Amino acid sequence: MTIQNRRVFILQTAAAGCTIAAGSAFAQGAGKVDPKDAQAVALGYVEDSAKADKAKYPKHTPDQRCNNCQLYQGKVADAQAPCGVFGGKQVVGKGWCSAWVKKAG
Repeated sequence: MTIQNRRVFILQTAAAGCTIAAGSAFAQGAGKVDPKDAQAVALGYVEDSAKADKAKYPKHTPDQRCNNCQLYQGKVADAQAPCGVFGGKQVVGKGWCSAWVKKAG
């Protein structure tokens, strides 16, 4: 094996390790969404659906909550669960954001 091939091999191995670590963090939920995070602010995320900005989101209704959204990756009874919009980070079940989509069925 030449020196250049070894370097390529080592770099590819390191990259694969980083990819596996990132995938593991995603699978574990990678923490809770901070309502002050730029993405959360842009989507109007609040931890209590009743506190959603009525002027900015006039189509919001109080019965729209994260736990009855199609993107919520937990059970309705879960206090919090991962959300597809926030890269698997945990959102509060009674929360809301403008990406809310009614859960089918």
